[in-house]
Amino acid sequence: MEIEIIKKHDNALLERTEVDFRVRHPGETTPTRDSIREALKEALKVSKETLVIDRMKGEFGKGETTGYAKVYRTLERAKYIEDEHVMVKNKLAEKKAAKKEEKK
Repeated sequence: MEIEIIKKHDNALLERTEVDFRVRHPGETTPTRDSIREALKEALKVSKETLVIDRMKGEFGKGETTGYAKVYRTLERAKYIEDEHVMVKNKLAEKKAAKKEEKK
């Protein structure tokens, strides 16, 4: 698996760095979100707990996955801005149990 940073942009207002990336994995299955987070962590030299992959899409038959990730300055800032389902997909939060409404 080889990772390439296509574009990197610093967003000072939201206290994060936004990254477009490409992962080449010829002859292999699409890598997991966690393995891509690990590779991005090493490529960007950041903490894994502040790295959030927003989206990723595999190219059928091409052995390539492209995506968009965000690196926050702190975990607290990431939790404040990101939706719960995105944090759960990145294993940075636990899914909350749904409340059942009682019928009267």
